[in-house]
Amino acid sequence: MAPGEPPGRARGTRHGEPSGDAGGGATAGASAEAREDERVARAALARVAEPGDEQAGAWVRRYGAAGFLGRLLGDGDASFPGTGEKRLRGWRHRAAQAAVETPPERDLDAVGALGGRFVVPGDAEWPRQLDDLGDARPLGLWVRGPADLRAWALRSVAVVGARACTSYGAHTATTLAGGLAERGWVVVSGAAFGIDGAAHRGALAAQGATVAVLACGIDTPYPRGHAGLILRISEQGLVLGELPPGSHPTPARFILRNRVIAALTRGTVVVEAEYRSGSLVTARAAQRLGRHTMGVPGPVTSGVSAGVHELLRGPATLVTDADEVIELVGAMGELAPARRGPVLPRDLLGPDCTRVLEALPPRGATSAQEIARRGGTPPDETVARLYELHSLGFVERVNGDWRLTNTRRDASNMRRGGA
Repeated sequence: MAPGEPPGRARGTRHGEPSGDAGGGATAGASAEAREDERVARAALARVAEPGDEQAGAWVRRYGAAGFLGRLLGDGDASFPGTGEKRLRGWRHRAAQAAVETPPERDLDAVGALGGRFVVPGDAEWPRQLDDLGDARPLGLWVRGPADLRAWALRSVAVVGARACTSYGAHTATTLAGGLAERGWVVVSGAAFGIDGAAHRGALAAQGATVAVLACGIDTPYPRGHAGLILRISEQGLVLGELPPGSHPTPARFILRNRVIAALTRGTVVVEAEYRSGSLVTARAAQRLGRHTMGVPGPVTSGVSAGVHELLRGPATLVTDADEVIELVGAMGELAPARRGPVLPRDLLGPDCTRVLEALPPRGATSAQEIARRGGTPPDETVARLYELHSLGFVERVNGDWRLTNTRRDASNMRRGGA
């Protein structure tokens, strides 16, 4: 970067592909000690820069996390061209405060005591599709749970939606997530009330895999009403977030959290969302990243589905169940089953029988000659088809005339009428 040039944007990679940036300054051949210094520096910077801060991300890319942190904690002579003075003062103040009050080693120990870990770029567990976020990618992820994050992320789908959802939305999200989990897909959501919680519960009920991405510290479950659910996810799945232990959520952090959900997964499904909804932020982030974006339609009279319907008028794809989601995000050939309405007994009739049947009046009886005239079939052919329809239970004879019968045989016992 030339002097005076503002920080640029890091180049991303495709979903699931290796990243050329192994760790923002820590090369593949770096010593274990140097890599650990980089991890500690990233943990410290998690208290300095807000999630998604592209300016901070650009300087980490240039200097490495340890180099950037050292310049912030230095005597103030370090130059950061292109970064506003107010932002820089905030970074320096928070870096100095964190070094005294909440050193990174304390945060790492606190998460370790919970059985968690701090995963950073360059680790084997780092999901490389997060590199698609460029300089806005997380400095690292605080992770709690037994599974391998990178392996799970490669086969994951986000299911998000309204907090104030309807019973229809909750049922749909639960069923959809359960179907995905049963087919071996990981369900990712934000652990909020409403659709998020229903999606997590659906996956857990199917004994499947689910990931909760929080907008706060992973030691501080939010919302409080979902403390039990989040604990269960940490035992059966994964709970993760960008913010260090003890951090509280804010409206801005919820919005920034959504970019991680979008980047982490192969596609995002929105189940109920109003015109102004954080779920739509997730869906639009997925679109920008080239991920599949899907929506489940609701009643046209429902305001809580209005945002989804607007999304479906654009590039999003309409889906109704897990099979249709997997058809989009899965491997080639994983097609949803063909859909069709119920097969009625008369659907199994041949064209000649159908023509004669349709020529009978809806009420009353009529002669074979009149039926032949109405159907445009020869009299002998008409009589033959009438007797065939009689054997199948469609018509009956009354005083030499023919009429429709009120009873039908089971379609499974029927043979196909004459072709």
